[in-house]
Amino acid sequence: MPIACFGEMLWDVLPTGKQPGGAPLNVAVHLHNFGLDAQVISRVGHDDLGTELLAFVESKGISTRYVQRGETHLTGVVKANVSDSMEVTYQIVKPVSWDYIQYDAALSELVETADAFVFGSLAARHAPSRETLYRLLQRAPLKVFDVNMRPPHYSRDVVTYLLRQADVVKLNHHELAEIMGWFGVSPAEETALRWLAERFQLRAVCVTKGADGAALWVGEQLYRSPGIAVQVQDTIGSGDAFLAALLRGWLAGQSPADYLAFACAAGSLVATFQGATPAISEAQVRALATTASTT
Repeated sequence: MPIACFGEMLWDVLPTGKQPGGAPLNVAVHLHNFGLDAQVISRVGHDDLGTELLAFVESKGISTRYVQRGETHLTGVVKANVSDSMEVTYQIVKPVSWDYIQYDAALSELVETADAFVFGSLAARHAPSRETLYRLLQRAPLKVFDVNMRPPHYSRDVVTYLLRQADVVKLNHHELAEIMGWFGVSPAEETALRWLAERFQLRAVCVTKGADGAALWVGEQLYRSPGIAVQVQDTIGSGDAFLAALLRGWLAGQSPADYLAFACAAGSLVATFQGATPAISEAQVRALATTASTT
């Protein structure tokens, strides 16, 4: 069964030029890199940027069947500031086409039959796409929330609602600290991850910590995996590769310790390239993980 990835599909505008991006698209590309069937639910404009973006998706071996095209709004663009390679910041243009994803029966059927439904908070910033997302969440068998809070494009109410809908949550350490602050809970990872899992009845919750690796709460246990030292080009897409690798291991029934280590290696490997969607393979990820474990 496919994995359906819902939300933004856009161009990241960097000093070196534009590159395809958007967390759902990045996750889908890396799922495909790891041999899984990924489908993207998004929307682009009837413009040259939209046509180029669709061509990119097809070049990666992913169907564009569920990518809508709109006449009214332009294809999404994000201006990325990579002056700090370890902490990229974004200026996200609005409104754009992916703010207007329309619900239809084909999307519902895809989500109902998918192994997992991946979504984030950014796609919920504008009512049309938010309403479509909320309807699709009622159909999904496994709901994976990639928190991805980009100020000012989120609210506490929406993020809290999405947490309630989720089965699996992935967020970074900054997002974890902010959310714990909303509820007056310690951001210490073991306390925070356990609390989130219990409060929102999550099957798993994972926090990424950049160069310090990641921690995962699943099955009433905390698992940790250290960071892997690499020569960083930029961190765009590292978290998306991490999530794709994590999902691959989860769906394959691997042990949490194994798929967490694999996910950390995938995120680190992507950081050694420029851009979010380099053509990495499972073999390359495993080679990096093996090298890291023996040094």
